[in-house]
Amino acid sequence: MAAFLFRMSDIMKNALNIVILAAGKGTRMRSDQPKVMHHLAGRPLLRHVLNAARAQDPDKIFVVYGHGGEAVPQAFSDSKDIRWIVQAQQRGTGHAVQQAAPHLDDGGVTLILYGDVPLIAAETLGKLLGTVQNETLGLLTVDLPDPAGYGRVVRDAQGHVQAIVEHKDASDAERGIREVNTGIMALPTARLKSWLKALRNDNAQGEYYLTDIIAMAVRDGLRVSTNKPRHHWEVLGVNSASQLAHLERLYQHEMAMSLLEQGVRLLDPKRTDVRGELICGRDVTIDVNCVFEGRVVLGDNVTVGANCILRDVRVSAGTRIAPFSLIEEAQIGENGRIGPFARIRPGTDLAEGVHIGNFVELKNTRVDCGSKINHLSYVGDTTVGKNVNIGAGTITCNYDGAYKHRTVIEDDAFIGSDTQLVAPVTVGRGATIGAGATITRDTPAGQLTLSRAKQVSVPGWKRPSKEK
Repeated sequence: MAAFLFRMSDIMKNALNIVILAAGKGTRMRSDQPKVMHHLAGRPLLRHVLNAARAQDPDKIFVVYGHGGEAVPQAFSDSKDIRWIVQAQQRGTGHAVQQAAPHLDDGGVTLILYGDVPLIAAETLGKLLGTVQNETLGLLTVDLPDPAGYGRVVRDAQGHVQAIVEHKDASDAERGIREVNTGIMALPTARLKSWLKALRNDNAQGEYYLTDIIAMAVRDGLRVSTNKPRHHWEVLGVNSASQLAHLERLYQHEMAMSLLEQGVRLLDPKRTDVRGELICGRDVTIDVNCVFEGRVVLGDNVTVGANCILRDVRVSAGTRIAPFSLIEEAQIGENGRIGPFARIRPGTDLAEGVHIGNFVELKNTRVDCGSKINHLSYVGDTTVGKNVNIGAGTITCNYDGAYKHRTVIEDDAFIGSDTQLVAPVTVGRGATIGAGATITRDTPAGQLTLSRAKQVSVPGWKRPSKEK
């Protein structure tokens, strides 16, 4: 497949322009959000299309936007390679490309894509571009069992493409055609510009159809070369919440099949969601209802229990994550034990052999080798040394209402249950903190530190009772 991901300018010695149409209102989405900003697999629809476009190594990428105003460009402010073109009025696909036409380099090729067709594969686009020459236009088509609503590909007796007829303008015979236009095409830029000037809107919709240039190309003697995607769902668009949900499941199925082929054990492939990039070593096991967001790396022999969420996490070999754990922007060392019901927040770095148990929350904390925080504790903005044992109910009081302060717990310390460590504070190496203590000053190494009121028993005291 990689052989098709060539740079068109290297073949034709001219520029490759990519125009992505992203101005649609998406009325059937019933949302105030621009359609291309709705998420599939944790990313905006437009982001998926941009990834496929960039794989072609284009000279310029143009995105034509309209509905939602500046919300779309603002959401992609980190993408410096995009040139934004506004379509103030939505008057059809041909009109949208007309807005970009003055900015296209005359030499070379222009590839037309759609911001609401998120599953288009880079390999498919590479094949399509490979068919384009000065006298050849590349068109992506697909055969559908139910082509209703799509423009039909009309061919002559010899099988040559003659035109694209939109569904509303098609005759009964033309509506019987199952080969449909996807709208994705690649064509010589200079020719495209001349055809765009000739577009008319005398059709049922009163719009300027980009597909009308197919008939113009045939009239001018160009050959229309058609390609089909490997999977028909690559060219499915999103016009409603139900269609978006359908594409989400298609995408997740493909991700699950890919993981299974790599040897990952998914206990139920239908109940695993990858919303980003998931990289797995050997003998990884993932239980049901797990969600992976951002970039997640799981080392060899890692086990992830049911109902876990991992976001931008690296988990080293041999670690077991028990069910219902949430881990975000963290590093987990080898042979660790996490959860169940653990929350590991951003900035946390766990070394080898660390145990983080049920209902423990960590934030911006470094825990060194062999240390354990097994029960019902909050440890934030803390440096924990080696072989430290932190008892149940321990809290690092790191926030004074204005600033965060750091707690340091040195190697071999033992923190008794129900302890509050009021930062900034240091617990010395090998120190023991008695249960129920409130520690506000540094504690010496190797000593027991207590903070308790004297225990008193009151003789003869009786518990109050209600009068009969």
